[in-house]
Amino acid sequence: MKFAIIKERKNPPDRRVVFSPEKLAEARAQFPQAEFVVESSDIRVFSDDDYRNQGFIVTEDVSDCDVMIGVKEVPLDALIPNKKYFYFSHTIKKQPYNRKLLQVMLQKNIEMFDHETIVKQSGARLIGFGRYAGLVGAYNGFRALGLRDGLFNLPKVEQLADLNEVKAELDKITLPNIKIVLTGTGKVALGAKEILDHLKIKQVSDALYLTSQFTEPVYVMADVMEYAKRLDGKVGDKYEFYKDPSGYESNFMPYAKESDMFIAGHFYGDGAPFIFTREDAKDPNFRINLVSDVSCDIDGPVASTIRPSTIADPFYGYDPHTESEVPFNADEAITVMAVDNLPCELPKDASEGFGEMFLEHVIPAFFNGDQRGILKRAQMTTADGKLTERFSYLQDYVNGF
Repeated sequence: MKFAIIKERKNPPDRRVVFSPEKLAEARAQFPQAEFVVESSDIRVFSDDDYRNQGFIVTEDVSDCDVMIGVKEVPLDALIPNKKYFYFSHTIKKQPYNRKLLQVMLQKNIEMFDHETIVKQSGARLIGFGRYAGLVGAYNGFRALGLRDGLFNLPKVEQLADLNEVKAELDKITLPNIKIVLTGTGKVALGAKEILDHLKIKQVSDALYLTSQFTEPVYVMADVMEYAKRLDGKVGDKYEFYKDPSGYESNFMPYAKESDMFIAGHFYGDGAPFIFTREDAKDPNFRINLVSDVSCDIDGPVASTIRPSTIADPFYGYDPHTESEVPFNADEAITVMAVDNLPCELPKDASEGFGEMFLEHVIPAFFNGDQRGILKRAQMTTADGKLTERFSYLQDYVNGF
């Protein structure tokens, strides 16, 4: 079987890749029956020569390969019929802007395996860039704090070579005595926690955080059952919540009254209660004045996230009284960081980490008869232009309804 590491063609350019040269060499060593080639790219964080130096063929034409492995959406005219593709298609939630992409893949008899659909039997994701989104998102939150309050001037992550340089920059700053609430316990939240722990910010319990003031910076990690509660007052269950969150309401206001900074690292599911609403933000006791929204759901659970921001211009302000955008350093504004492609700022580390997961979970499935059912669960479309049963719910989306 022949695998191609394809060129990223989406704009703005994305420098990430599924396999670093070293990790691709590991894949070749583990699976000598597989052939790996690399499509030439002038934007990838690793150069063509980096792959050639590992003994890989770098070519302009990968049409003879069986499996195409990329990161972001492939432009319609670049899709090669009758191939297997792996990339983030952004179609599984029926995103309107990518309907045509799914339609064309079906027309071209492409077997699509979305990185987001590579999951365990339980539905938990096996691969992703979540850790790196959390790392960069937390760093950017502190960068916003330093710029807004004139405390320090951290460089942009994209100007730094790797995570080691990011952490070296953080070693130069001193934080005021702020209280930080971090929502979530998954890969995104753990990435953000890595930054908080590197800064030696003290982690405290919910009870202590909600009832005490401190003489040093502190943070609390709030899981879903801390910031959401059952409407009937009974004890909540997180797994019940994930299946059906309709019987729950937000319990975030106690944190909002005690926090200066909010790092949103949670997963937000359909039907879940908003974490804080526009009305909540108007409450005179609402204390949060900086939100680093790594999850970045627009007009969703975090009321101040009214649009995505960009790597070039990552911060804006939200005026809770007028419910409108203002400068990020405006008086009484909530400063918002809501970049929706954070891992792009750390392409080298993100690519290395992603390749490690892809080699562990995906490549073996091609050679062990898909023992764990990973490919079967992940496959969205078939070689004869149909949706698989697991993704048949997308048929009305494909039809344009």
